[in-house]
Amino acid sequence: CSAIDACKTSNGGCSAKAECRRTTPGNRVCVCNAGYTGDGIVCIEINPCLENNGGCDRNAECTQTGPNQAVCNCLKGYSGDGKRCTYISLCSQNNGGCSEFAICNDTELTERTCTCKRNYVGDGFKCRGSIFQELLRNSNTSSFYFHLENLFIRDIAGPGPFTLFVPHTDVLNSDPRVKDWIAKGLMAQVLRYHMVGCASLLYNDLTTVTNITSLQGDPIHISYSQNSLVLNNKAQIILSDAIGTNGVIHVINQILVP
Repeated sequence: CSAIDACKTSNGGCSAKAECRRTTPGNRVCVCNAGYTGDGIVCIEINPCLENNGGCDRNAECTQTGPNQAVCNCLKGYSGDGKRCTYISLCSQNNGGCSEFAICNDTELTERTCTCKRNYVGDGFKCRGSIFQELLRNSNTSSFYFHLENLFIRDIAGPGPFTLFVPHTDVLNSDPRVKDWIAKGLMAQVLRYHMVGCASLLYNDLTTVTNITSLQGDPIHISYSQNSLVLNNKAQIILSDAIGTNGVIHVINQILVP
């Protein structure tokens, strides 16, 4: 007589994920392979993520990659190896994408808020100071700012409100009359003719009026032509509604002459 090998046929009736081990003649035991659990007849793949998040940090995602195998990846807004994850401050880099004149505040998870600093207005991503400051920051209006500086004109540095119609920098730099006005001492009058006091008039506001008085004293006529606002039947508003803390700036394509 020879001993019967119970494991010889069909893995001894054990699971395909188990090892059949001979014991006494004609008998065997089934032992689940590594990474599986069960009685050997039925073996189920172990998912380590189901217990204690697979050993990952609580701010990490556990992803099963095989029997009793998993990887840990830090959630968005956190950095690390997955076993340990630390919060990434959005505000620590580039002010969180906020304006340089804004305060960035980290909130929960991957969020942050942007709030313009005192003496600035805006949505936090774009913050503006006084219109006098904004003239310099914008290349379209910087030439107007330098003319105000050269003549020590500080009318629009006050609390306002003001409305400015600023000739585009290219216009001011190329108009031959400017040098003549400066030589004759008339440039200050020309500049003040582009300023309106006691009102912050947005583009929509301008569509409802026909005349406004400048700081220079002369009126500015406003008309609406070909879907555009036109000043004194000549100068067209090409950029509008740059709002500052003490007024609003509109860019025009011609110089207004008193």
